[in-house]
Amino acid sequence: MFAERSLWRHFDKWLFLAVLLLCGISIAMVYSATKNTIDLSDYWLRQLRFLGFGLVILLIVAAFDYRHLELLAQPAYLGLVGVLVLVYLFGTVQGGSQRWISIGGTLVQPTELGKFLLIIFFAWYLSRFQERLRKFQYLIAAMFFLAIPLALVYLQPDLGMTVTFAFIGGTMILVSGIRLWHLVALGGTGLAALPFLWMTLEGYMLERIQIFLDPSSNRAASYNVDQALISVGNGGWLGMGWANGSQNQLLFLRVRHTDFIFSVISEELGFLGTTLVLLLIFFVIWRLVRVAELAQDQFGRLLTVGVVALLFFQTFINVGMNMSIVPVTGMTLPFISYGGSSLLSMMAAIGLAQSVIMRHRKMDFT
Repeated sequence: MFAERSLWRHFDKWLFLAVLLLCGISIAMVYSATKNTIDLSDYWLRQLRFLGFGLVILLIVAAFDYRHLELLAQPAYLGLVGVLVLVYLFGTVQGGSQRWISIGGTLVQPTELGKFLLIIFFAWYLSRFQERLRKFQYLIAAMFFLAIPLALVYLQPDLGMTVTFAFIGGTMILVSGIRLWHLVALGGTGLAALPFLWMTLEGYMLERIQIFLDPSSNRAASYNVDQALISVGNGGWLGMGWANGSQNQLLFLRVRHTDFIFSVISEELGFLGTTLVLLLIFFVIWRLVRVAELAQDQFGRLLTVGVVALLFFQTFINVGMNMSIVPVTGMTLPFISYGGSSLLSMMAAIGLAQSVIMRHRKMDFT
């Protein structure tokens, strides 16, 4: 595959450069967020190693002809469901949730890779039955296939990832084309199911929603959201300087290297710094939308749409919870937050989009 040098002429260098810049910012901000914490002080080095592995994965996935993934779509779905069942039965519990599997002493969150597998399967199903989606039974089948991993993730429990899976699948279904009355019927069914869903929410989920609606109802539980808002306010236009943020360096802000790293960026780099980071992320999204538009087959188009949906949703939710405009869900900021599973899955997703754009002028298998 690497021998086909002509393919690499279409490799999106601007997309690749933007991703590299975001990962560089990640390493710098993870260092700032963890340097004063002894047991976390080497996390920036770990993130650097994750980046090295991620770049290798990106290039390998880009070199791989994405069209062959159609043959792996069904095994990918079965693998996703299978690993979620393993997590449910044998997963490691942390913070009251059973979301991880221990591999060689390292905790891995399978749902990070699961997002990638879900995109592959739905791109295959929705492209394979594109003409039949106007028949309600095929749409119901798509919803059934989506509901199984949703239920298994929800049982962990992980409401944030459940909503993420639903957003990815829902966006891909909408883009693939369905009738208006199908959309209305599904929307009505979803609204009717909300009261039943509400009754199954875990206590911590209800607490987060309550804190979002009324922060004064539980000051202890809303502590980190309050600290995040203080951090954002401290930043002003230019910030307090890299590694000089008071809320960050004095350890007032918790989980600052993962869920709340946006607040660290806001405090230390200010409005201009956060704007630059967000512009880079939306530049990546724009380049991915361009890839989807240039894709010459429905499978490649839907693969890229799934990646766009994932990147946009995670960015919106993470920034929103740091700004207290959405409830806290434990969602990472793509390419920026610390975490090997998250970074490697995002790099694989970018590699997938690169594979699509590299072959948008060459539709014959080689």
